[in-house]
Amino acid sequence: MSPRRLLLACLVLLNLNLAEAAESRWIATWATAPQLVEPGNLPPAPGFAQCTLRQKLRVSVGGAKIRLRFSNAFGNAPFTLDSAGVACSAEAAAIQPETAHPLTFGGVASVTIQPGAMVISDPIDFAVAPMAELAVTLRTLSAPSDVTGHPGSRTTSYFAYSGEAVDAPDLPTAKRVDHWYLLTGIDVYTDRPAAAIAVLGDSITDGRGSTTNGNDRWPDQLSRRLRANPATADLAVLNMGIGGGRVLRHGLGPSALSRLDRDVIAQPGVQWLVILEGVNDLGTAVGARAKGEPAATAGDLIAAYQQIILRAHDHGIRVYGGTIMPLVGFKGYDTPESNADRQSVNAWIRSSGQFDGVIDFDAITRDPAHPLQLSPAVDGGDHLHPSVHGHQLMAEGIALSLFTPKSAAP
Repeated sequence: MSPRRLLLACLVLLNLNLAEAAESRWIATWATAPQLVEPGNLPPAPGFAQCTLRQKLRVSVGGAKIRLRFSNAFGNAPFTLDSAGVACSAEAAAIQPETAHPLTFGGVASVTIQPGAMVISDPIDFAVAPMAELAVTLRTLSAPSDVTGHPGSRTTSYFAYSGEAVDAPDLPTAKRVDHWYLLTGIDVYTDRPAAAIAVLGDSITDGRGSTTNGNDRWPDQLSRRLRANPATADLAVLNMGIGGGRVLRHGLGPSALSRLDRDVIAQPGVQWLVILEGVNDLGTAVGARAKGEPAATAGDLIAAYQQIILRAHDHGIRVYGGTIMPLVGFKGYDTPESNADRQSVNAWIRSSGQFDGVIDFDAITRDPAHPLQLSPAVDGGDHLHPSVHGHQLMAEGIALSLFTPKSAAP
């Protein structure tokens, strides 16, 4: 073969390989935001000692292969997974045993996660359908005193202490807690034109007011709408809400500014970020001012949003600003100052043009007759968090056209 023909043949092969690589890729289909688990949200005694832990979740998009992410981000010592596995879920603590697959890490069944670190499992051939419910089971021998997890799971996990293997069909004597531990993400490998939407939020996004094991938080219900619409059926929704979360300063979990890289930018396939966070910055400023401590202002929050937009745009991620929902009637937050700051921040979100788009959650959820408070149809009872129906109305109020492929690049 002549040098010219050899070069052409190599270029053809290179283009074919590049095309294949572009068509098949890893996309995050489910994720949760890691945080330090408070003592009151740790599992019952004996905790992680000689424990089989089974955790349930629902993915968004499907794929032919999966890999799982585990985090010891807030641990104060190494955490060892003796073994791990994944299967399709059945009722309560049961799995569909014929679907059970063991996980490995670099070809080894056991892995030790260093403090502050995370690990990704080896990929496995495991066909996952959109909206499939999975069970992830871990076998642990012990744990550090500081444990990484997600207390606001609104999903039941199961702790068994009789030596059950990770592929046990059921854990009938397991203790139950409504928290996730260690598991922070699942990625799927797909050749479909898939992408992910990350949602950065507080307890409203995390699911306060939704049904335990009901998967009816507003991001869940948005995911169902996306799945039913052919133009958006391949878009995952990643719920990165943290109860009590704030944008500027740490609260019950790390601040949005500090966790943006890990919880959003590092997630495979993220093309959009929706941020609905800030009410706790403004609300906790009430008590801070009374104590003479630093208190967030509307200007502080706007400057933080600008930083988030800049950092996300550097990675090709479009950012949609969610207006802050009404807070009148919520004890401790409802003051003239916090209401005025909320109105100032929302006016900036709507009119500054710095976000790539706006989702007006304030307009979706407020009472038309009393626009400074939640509509009775939305209010979960405390005048800040939505009910199950409120979560549904929030999801239904989002224009799916915001997430069409043509809007994927800022």
